[in-house]
Amino acid sequence: MGRTLDRLFSIFILLLTAVAFLSLAFVIYFIVREALPTFAVVRPADFLFGQRWMPVDYGMEISFGIFNFIAGSVAVSLLAMLIASVVGLGAAVYLSCVASQRARDLIYPFVDLLAGIPSVVYGFIGIVVLLRIFMRAGVHTGSCLLAAAILLAVMLLPFLVSSCSETMLKARRSYLPAADALGVDRWYAIASIVLPASRKNILFSMILAIGRAMGETMAVMMVMGNANLFPTLLGKGESIASVIALEMGTAVAGSTHYHALYAAGLVLMLLVFLINTAIMLLRRRLIGREEG
Repeated sequence: MGRTLDRLFSIFILLLTAVAFLSLAFVIYFIVREALPTFAVVRPADFLFGQRWMPVDYGMEISFGIFNFIAGSVAVSLLAMLIASVVGLGAAVYLSCVASQRARDLIYPFVDLLAGIPSVVYGFIGIVVLLRIFMRAGVHTGSCLLAAAILLAVMLLPFLVSSCSETMLKARRSYLPAADALGVDRWYAIASIVLPASRKNILFSMILAIGRAMGETMAVMMVMGNANLFPTLLGKGESIASVIALEMGTAVAGSTHYHALYAAGLVLMLLVFLINTAIMLLRRRLIGREEG
């Protein structure tokens, strides 16, 4: 009876894995199928490196160039990851190595609560609070790349803090008692033992977080300015996800505009894949060094 249940459970898990894989394959196939007609009208080089996006004929030549959107997506995501990583690692070190168990039990629910707030609420707070701060600082309208990156970093913090603090807590319980017994300074032990022991899982957390950052739409759209400009720190910009969300509802099905938006989505998917692959290779290299 036990073997039969084990076999049925194995078959069930295999079916779930197959469903997940086929679902992903279908999504990729659908996006590629809808994106390819774009390149019968627009050259891939013009699409990727062109800076003019004019999908509707308003008396000007129609053009589909998404370079500014690509630069906006990459810039806001990487800047947000940089801010979130610095703040998140600091918070994770505090929660795992400094705070008491009682303090952790009190703080963790609030961290998890931040993860459950809808992105549109973050965007509304960004408009009401963050953009006003930038306007007072002299930024016209307040909308800029830095404001979007700060808001996106706040959205990434709950995941990074939770995952990194759990990893560091395990490393602390494994190594810090021995370091304390040897008289090693606590902060030196954290910097030289706990953080290096946790870096593989920290990189894995960053892989998952960068996918969230690249695909975030509503909050970034509400504070970044939605202007087809090459992004600068205090200038407006627009991400690929934002342009898709803004224009997909008005694009005529089967038109070049419609297929170009799918092509932009395909580029976004490839960007996430390339960034994730780069971080995974770095993680494997670190693992290889440690095993070697």
